[in-house]
Amino acid sequence: MNDATTTTEARRTLVIEPVAASDPTIASCLGALEDSRARTLTLLADTDPGAIDWVRDDENTIGTLLYHVAAIEADWLYAEVLEQPFPPDIIDLFPYDVRETDGRLTPVGGRSLDQHIALLKSVRSRLLTAFQPMSLGDFRRARQLPDYDVTPEWVVHHLMQHEAEHRGQIGLLRTAAEHAVN
Repeated sequence: MNDATTTTEARRTLVIEPVAASDPTIASCLGALEDSRARTLTLLADTDPGAIDWVRDDENTIGTLLYHVAAIEADWLYAEVLEQPFPPDIIDLFPYDVRETDGRLTPVGGRSLDQHIALLKSVRSRLLTAFQPMSLGDFRRARQLPDYDVTPEWVVHHLMQHEAEHRGQIGLLRTAAEHAVN
C-alpha cells in the first residue's frame, strides 16, 4: 500500500533499567520493581482529585489501596527482609492499621494524591537503600519466620505482583469515578 500520508509513532524501548546495586541480579530485580511503580504512577497521572476518596458500593477507595500498597511494602521490608520492627519514623507514616478487625482494608481518606505518592516514594527509598548494598547470597538467603521461610528475592517478586493487582483495581476505580463525576 502506497499512502502519501505517513504516521510516525514513537518507538518504545521495553527494557528493564537496572537500579544501582552491589550485584547485577539484584540491580535487575530492583529495576523491574521500579518499572512496576512507574506503571502505577503513570496510571495515577492526571487523576481527578475527587477520585482518590470516591467510593463505589462497599469497595476500597484509590487512597485506601495506595496506603495499603505502601504499608505492605514497608511490612515486607522490615518484618521479613530486615527482620526488625518498624523504626519510629516508619510507624509515624502509618497511623492506621492496614486492616480492620473484620479483615477489610482500613479506609484511608482525606489525603491528596501527592501525599499518597510521597508515602509510596518514602517507603520505596528505604527499600532501595536496604537492597542496594545486599550481597547476592543475602538476597537469596531464606529468612526463617514463625510461619514460613522467605527470601528477599521472593519479596521483590511478591511486591511487583501485589502492586500490579492493586493497580488493576485502581484503574477500574479511576474510570468508574471519572464516569460518575462527569
